[in-house]
Amino acid sequence: MTTRLLIFGGLLFGTGAAFGQTGSIYADAAFQYNEIQQSGTARFRGIGGNHTALGGDASTLFGNPAGLGFYNRSELSFSPTFLNNSSQTTYLGSTTTDSRGRVAVGQLGLILAGGDNGNSNRRWRRTTFGVGYHQNINFNNGFTFEGLNRRSSLVDNLLDDANRIPGLTGGQLNNGYDPNIRQADDLLAAAYQLYLVNGTPDAQGNNTRAPFFSYDLLNPRSQQNTFESSGSQSQWTVAYAGNLDDKLYLGINVGLSRLRYNSDNVLTEVIQGGNSFGDIGQRDRLTVSGNGINATLGAIYKLTPSVQIGATVASPNFMRVTETFTQNLRVNPVDPNLADLIVGELNATDVDVAPNDFDYSITGPLRASGGATVFLGGGKIGFLTASAEYVGYAGMRANTSGGNASDNSAFRNNVRNSVQQSYQNVVNVRAGAEFRAGMFRIRGGAAYLPDADISRRDNIDRTRLLISGGLGYRNDRFFADVSGTFNTTEAAFTPYTRPNPADYGSALINNKLSTVTLSLGTFF
Repeated sequence: MTTRLLIFGGLLFGTGAAFGQTGSIYADAAFQYNEIQQSGTARFRGIGGNHTALGGDASTLFGNPAGLGFYNRSELSFSPTFLNNSSQTTYLGSTTTDSRGRVAVGQLGLILAGGDNGNSNRRWRRTTFGVGYHQNINFNNGFTFEGLNRRSSLVDNLLDDANRIPGLTGGQLNNGYDPNIRQADDLLAAAYQLYLVNGTPDAQGNNTRAPFFSYDLLNPRSQQNTFESSGSQSQWTVAYAGNLDDKLYLGINVGLSRLRYNSDNVLTEVIQGGNSFGDIGQRDRLTVSGNGINATLGAIYKLTPSVQIGATVASPNFMRVTETFTQNLRVNPVDPNLADLIVGELNATDVDVAPNDFDYSITGPLRASGGATVFLGGGKIGFLTASAEYVGYAGMRANTSGGNASDNSAFRNNVRNSVQQSYQNVVNVRAGAEFRAGMFRIRGGAAYLPDADISRRDNIDRTRLLISGGLGYRNDRFFADVSGTFNTTEAAFTPYTRPNPADYGSALINNKLSTVTLSLGTFF
C-alpha cells in the first residue's frame, strides 16, 4: 500500500500511513463520505433540517418519504445553494486566513400527486410518486498555512521510514525507479533519486547502507502548505407514499448515490541558508469516485388534527469506490555539483510516483429517526417541530476483493477494529419553527450534531451546532424560499508525523461555514 494522504471534510486532519495504518485511513474515509449534516430545500434547511414529522415538501423524498402522502397536487422545485468556507489557520505561531465560495445544486424534485379516489368506503385515500436529486455532502474546501519550522522537515519523515525498514539498501531504492518512464515505485525511491535520502557509505565508498541521511537537516525551513478539495456525495431518489384515512402516511424510497472527491495538497519548504537545496516540495493528489444504493422506510401518524409524529429507518449506504492516489517530489538544488548529478541522471528536478489505484466497498451507518410536529392555530399560525436521529457510525465497514484472501480479510478486520476504536454511535437533535402571516413565512431552527470521534484526536471536540433561519412566500401556483445556515468548527491538519510528537507540528484550523439556499417551485 503506497503512502497516501487523505483530508476528511468533517475531521480535517492529514495522515501519512503505511500498510499497518490502512484500517484507520479507510475507517475515516467511511465516516467522511457518510457524514450528512444538512440537506434539502430552503424551507427544511431553515427549520434545522427536520425531515421526520413533516410532509408536503420535496425534502421528504429522501428524508421521510411518508411525507409525500400529504401532497394533493403535483410540484416541481429547484434549489441552488451557495457555500462559503472561511478558515483561520495557526501553525508554528503564524496565522493565515482563507475564504472560498462555491455554488452547487442543492436539490431538484418532481412530485406527481395522485387524485383522491373519491370512494369514502375505501381507506386508502391517495398515493404519490416522486423523483429527485439532492446533495448530501459538499466537499469543496481549502486552506493555507505557513510557519518557520526549526524542529523537523518532511525529509525527516522519509528518513524515519527508510531507517525503519530492516535491511533496506540504496540499491533497492535505486531499483524502484524506472528511467524509461521517469517514475518511482514509491516516495522513498523518488527521494533517493533526488538525493534527499542518501545511504551511508560502505567499505567501498558506495552510498548504499542504512542509516540513511540527508543534507541541510539542521537548517530551519519556512514551510507552506496549501490544500484544496472538491466534489460531493449526492443522490437520485425515487419514492412512493400513500395516505390511509388521512391519518397514517406510509412511504418508501430507493436512493442511488454518487460519490466524487478530489484533493490536492502541496507542502513546500524553503531552507534557510541551505548549502545543498534551496527549497523542496511534495504534492499529493487523491481522486475518488463511487456509486451506492440505499433505502428508507417512513411513517407519519396524526394523533390529533394539531399533532403528528413520524419515524424513519434508513439502510446503510452500500457503496463501491475507486480511488487513485498520486505523488510528486520536487527539489531546487543550489549546490552546482548536486544540481549536475540530479539533472544529469534524471533530466529533471522532480520525480513522479506511480499512481496507486485501489478498489473497495464501504458500508455506511444505519440511521433511524423519530420526531413530532405541533401545529399552531390549526396550522394557520405555523408549527413547531423537533426530531432525534440515531446514526450508527460504529457499524461502518469497508472491504476489498483486490488482493488475496488473507490480505482482503486483514483489510476488513483492520477497518472494523479502527472503526470500533475511533467512532461511536450518536444521536443528532434538530428543532425548528415556522410562523405564517398570510402568504409569507418566517422560519428558524438549530441542529446539534455530537462528535462521533471517540479518541478526540488533537484534543478537539468536533461537535457541531448549526443555526439556521429563513423566509418564504407561497401562493396557489408558486413558492419561493430562502434560508441561511451557519456553524463553526475546529479541526487540525498534520502535514507529516514523526515517532516523537515534539518533533513535528500540527495546524489548528477554525472553520466558519455559511450556506445560503434558494428554493423555487411551482404547483400543477
